[in-house]
Amino acid sequence: MKQKTFLSVGECMAELQARDDGLYRLGFAGDTLNTAWYMRALTRPQDVAVDYVTAVGTDPLSAKMLAFLKANGVGTRFIQEVSDRTVGLYLITLAGAERSFTYWRSSSAARLLAENREVLAASLSHADAIYFSGITLAILSPAHRRSFLALLQEMTKRGATIAFDSNARRRLWPSDRAMKAAMIEGYKVCTLALPTFSDDQALFGDATPSDCAKRIAGYGVHEIVVKDGGNPCVLSLDTKQFSVAPDAVQEIVDTTGAGDSFNAGYLAARLLNTDPLEAAKLGHRVAGRVIRERGALLAMASFSDLVAG
Repeated sequence: MKQKTFLSVGECMAELQARDDGLYRLGFAGDTLNTAWYMRALTRPQDVAVDYVTAVGTDPLSAKMLAFLKANGVGTRFIQEVSDRTVGLYLITLAGAERSFTYWRSSSAARLLAENREVLAASLSHADAIYFSGITLAILSPAHRRSFLALLQEMTKRGATIAFDSNARRRLWPSDRAMKAAMIEGYKVCTLALPTFSDDQALFGDATPSDCAKRIAGYGVHEIVVKDGGNPCVLSLDTKQFSVAPDAVQEIVDTTGAGDSFNAGYLAARLLNTDPLEAAKLGHRVAGRVIRERGALLAMASFSDLVAG
C-alpha cells in the first residue's frame, strides 16, 4: 500500500502541570497536536506519515517543542519558524477528573501559520488528509482565516479528506456571532465533521446529537460523527444515521484529550479504508483508554494493540 500523509494544522503549546511536590512539569500539547499524537500511535510509519503544521519561534522553548515532536515520530517539516515570537503557554488546574486551563497565547507564533499563503499551500498539497479545529480558526486573524479556508477548499477539489472538529472555545472569539460564522465556514469546507455535541449545542442550540448531525449535513458534509462523551456517538453517512455505543469505563481519571483521541482513532481507520462503523468503534476504544490515565498524551506504545489497518 502506498504511504499516505496526514497533516494536523493548529497550535501546539507548552503545558505546565503541578506535581505533588508543588513543582511544575513542562510538557507540550494542544487539541490538534493530541490528534496527531494518537494518529502516530495508531498507524505504522510505512502506512501513514504524520506531520504537524504550525509556526513556532526560534527560541529555546520552541526548539524543545520541535525536538519533542521529532522524537515521537510527529513530522516537523511543515512547521514555520518566526524569529520574533515563541509558543503559547497554558497552566493546568485539575479538580477530580476535570481540568481547567489558564492561557498565555495572545502573541504565539502559531497565530501566523497562515501568514505566508504560498508556504502553507505547498505544505497542504502533500496531504491525503488534513485535520483542523475551531481552535485553529480562532487563533488566525480574519484575513488569514479566509486564506486558510480557501486553501482547504482547493485541497478538497484535489481529492484530499478535510476533517474538522468545531471544538468551540468562547474565550478565543470576540463574539458568539463571529465564532458561529467561522464554524459554519469550517463545516462548509470539510468533507468529514467530528464535532462534540455539547460544543455545538451551546453554539447552535441543537436539541439532540441527531439534530446536530442533520444541521451539519445541511452544510454539504456527507460524513459526520457527533461525539457525546460517554454516550453513543451519532454517525451520519449521506443523511443515514447510526448510533455507535462505547464500552463502559469504570474509573475515569482525566477526560483531557478524549475527543481528540477519538478523532485520531476514527481518522486513522478511515484513512486506511476501514468501514465507518468500525472506525467509530476504534475511536471509542482509544478515547476510553485515554480517560483512564492522567494527561492528554499517553505513551504511544500502550496503543500498539489498537493499530489501525
